[in-house]
Amino acid sequence: MNRRPIFILLLAILTGPAWAVADEGKAIPWEQLTPEQQRILKPVRQQWDQLPPRRQQRLRQGAERWSRLSPQERRLVKKRFKRWQSLSPRQREMAIKRFNRFRKLPPAEQQRLRQRYQWFRKLPREKQRAIRERWRKMPPRERMRQLQRRLPGRR
Repeated sequence: MNRRPIFILLLAILTGPAWAVADEGKAIPWEQLTPEQQRILKPVRQQWDQLPPRRQQRLRQGAERWSRLSPQERRLVKKRFKRWQSLSPRQREMAIKRFNRFRKLPPAEQQRLRQRYQWFRKLPREKQRAIRERWRKMPPRERMRQLQRRLPGRR
């Protein structure tokens, strides 16, 4: 199996939507990369000189983060990427919107939501299903009331 396309896509996820950002700074010559960065970024070697400087910078940062990941963390990133690939364009769009909305929340609220998520994940599967089903059956108006009660600034 050719892992090159998967690797490039994984690296793109790690580096974020850098291609959408205007060029900033100077280009990074390939020779300035560490041997480890060059090894990780080898799949983009042929295009490196044509990439915008900001994209080069983000790829280098992504390679640095990738090199610091444990094997277990790398497996998790690959698993999440595979799941991302299986989403429809609409599902991806919704996930991005939710993520951006989350990033705009105050840090304390982000932390509270992370804790609630961890609490939910620790519940038995059957209890998780029951909560999801109750949410699905809830009328839209009641869902909105629940969200407004729990999320400040959503009114």
